[in-house]
Parts: sequence; C-alpha cells; structure tokens
Amino acid sequence: MSHHEIAISVQGLKKSYKNIPVLTGVDFQVKTGSIFALLGSNGAGKTTIIKILATLLKQDSGNATVNGFDVLLNPGNVRQSISLTGQFAAVDEILTGRENLIMVAQLRHLSNPRQVAQDLLNRFSLTDAADRGAATYSGGMRRRLDIAMSLVGSPQLIFLDEPTTGLDPEGRIEVWKIVKELAGSGTTVFLTTQYLDEAEQLADQIAILHQGKIIQSGALEELKKLFPPVKVEYIEKQPTLEEIFLSTVGKKEEN
Repeated sequence: MSHHEIAISVQGLKKSYKNIPVLTGVDFQVKTGSIFALLGSNGAGKTTIIKILATLLKQDSGNATVNGFDVLLNPGNVRQSISLTGQFAAVDEILTGRENLIMVAQLRHLSNPRQVAQDLLNRFSLTDAADRGAATYSGGMRRRLDIAMSLVGSPQLIFLDEPTTGLDPEGRIEVWKIVKELAGSGTTVFLTTQYLDEAEQLADQIAILHQGKIIQSGALEELKKLFPPVKVEYIEKQPTLEEIFLSTVGKKEEN
C-alpha cells in the first residue's frame, strides 16, 4: 500500500520509563479513513503510544510515521496534520463554548474563526449552550466541545484517548455517533479504549495491547475467529444491556 493509504505506520516501537519497559516492540498500521481502536487495560501503554505518535514523547527505538511523516524527523508536519483530544483537551472552563472554538480557530490562523465556530456548534448540537460557560456543561456536552475543538482546521487524523471514559450511557452514544460521522467524512480516527463494546461498535480495525506488545490485531470478524465458538447453540442469544438501552432510548427520542 502507498503511504497515502496508510495514515499511521509503527514498527518496533519501544519505550521505557525509569528502566521500566512500557512498550516492548509495538507494530501496527492504520489505514487512511478508518477507525482504529487500540484496546488495553489501564497502564498498558495506550497513552504512551499516542504521545509518541503526536510528537509529545520520543520513543527509545523503532519507527513511526504519521500521514507519511516520520515523528522524529518531521514533528512539525506531523503536528499540523493531526489533532488530539481526551486527556490532552484544552477546554477553557471560563470561556463559553463559542469562545473556546473561536480561540482555537484563531490559534490555527483560520481566516473566518466565527464561521468555523458556528459550523461546529451546529454540527455538534451545541448551539443552545454556545454562549454559556463551559464550566456549566454536562460530561457529554463537554466531550462534544472537546472533539469539536479538535476538528477546527479539518485535521486528517484525530486521536481520541479514551473518549467515553466517565460519560453516562447517553453521552457515550453521542460520542459514538460523532466518531462514526468523522470516519464517514474521510477523517482517520485513532481511539484508545478499555471498553470491548466500544471497539466492537466503532472500529474497522482493533489491536490489543498487552504487556508492551500488540498481541492481536485485525477486523472484529478476524478476532472473533480466534476464539472458539460457544458450544451451546440452542439457547437463544439474550440481547445485551447495550442493545436494550439503545432501543429504548432510541424510541424515546423519535417521539
């Protein structure tokens, strides 16, 4: 595949903190325009990988390219083509949602910050709360603003570090909808999560990070083949709580 089709390529990535290995040889590729989920428990090194890819941290060894640029050799080009959310979010509590968006648009030297802000407020259903201080936002609204801010300037690639941690179920579903729309419009989405259902809902490609290495990766269907089928076939499959919740909440919203 040409590098236009590969948004991220990582080979042999290693990183230790104070002689404690966190990444011990990580390899994966992310296709342009796909949703890639990095799955792993807390402390598995997911955030370390994002920091290296976002040029916030240098790896000890191995190579990583983002949008065709080497993270060590061309960090400036990498930074221009990506966006970060999650633990790196810079929502200013004192400013309103609108002011937050205008500020980012100005920092990115866009010619029409007000219009950019208005478009994103519309897109993320934040128009009603646009002129309230961000401190008053619910968790879900705040996360929507966070993602909206990271989309100012239409980055080719967006990193979402545990985008739904701490959200209520409705907030999670809102974020999932946004992520699906992003990928639908051609943005590459790299997300980390510790929720299996989240990866299952969203990802085209899933990689499982364990003890510093990627132990499995592939499409959900490929991963499912690795696990032996359940023997008891005659019991009707019970719907998951997620499915029940979605169908009831969905009905409520349609009325």
